[in-house]
Amino acid sequence: MQTWQSASPAPSKQTRKNSAAQFGTRLLAPLAALFFLVFSGLAHAAEPPFPPLNGRVTDAAGVLPPEIRQRLTEKLKAHEDKSGDQLVVATVSNLQGLTVEDYANRLFRAWKLGEAKRNNGALLLVAPNDRKVRIEVGYGLEGAITDAVSKVIITTAIVPKFKQGDIPGGIEAGADAILSIMAGDAEQWQRRAPVRSDAVNGIEVVFWIVVILFLVIVVWRMNSSGGGSGGRRRGRGGMVVFPMPSSGGWSGGFSGGGGFSDGGFSGGGGSSGGGGASGDW
Repeated sequence: MQTWQSASPAPSKQTRKNSAAQFGTRLLAPLAALFFLVFSGLAHAAEPPFPPLNGRVTDAAGVLPPEIRQRLTEKLKAHEDKSGDQLVVATVSNLQGLTVEDYANRLFRAWKLGEAKRNNGALLLVAPNDRKVRIEVGYGLEGAITDAVSKVIITTAIVPKFKQGDIPGGIEAGADAILSIMAGDAEQWQRRAPVRSDAVNGIEVVFWIVVILFLVIVVWRMNSSGGGSGGRRRGRGGMVVFPMPSSGGWSGGFSGGGGFSDGGFSGGGGSSGGGGASGDW
């Protein structure tokens, strides 16, 4: 008598799909880890090499004469000794392809300006070759050195001298203005502060009121007409919804702080929310 031995059934299509899915899942984890490592390495490599913080006045671009650099250092030190607030003046040869806002924010974080508890650091950054200037303000000083006041300092104290070719004079004038505000003498700068670019505009308000009223009337007529003779279709619940315009606010980044060296000068881990202003000439 011949005995038949049945062969193992071929795996079904669904079984093959499940096996492929399991293999893909097992392969995904190491690939994701590899991608993360490569991406992290690239991000780390993309961080620009910042100049070392070698004092309250770090002139990496080499635009300040020794006497002005010394005079500025003494002013900044005297103010810090009295109030604890820290202002650093820095020049760089270029922004390495970054915006002045991004560069200043990263530099603030790399140099770790200000005290951790008070967040009372500030940075005056000038990039002469890029013709850019930025005042970056720590959280604790944003109430005094507002965005509007920072802009006034740049446009009225710094940029006019820069346009005349007096880079050292503009830097010193800007530092003096910031120091006067940090010392509590901000009234004259606040009086000159312009209206912020995102402030309410009366004409725009009237325009949007008219538009909204028009849309309300259109929606009301469409919903009260019973859909019209042609059986006009409406949205869910019989209502027609129109997206309304919105206006964006100001945004800022975040920078952490720490220390530097200049005759005992050091920071304590302060931070900045991106407050301040920028300008060019």
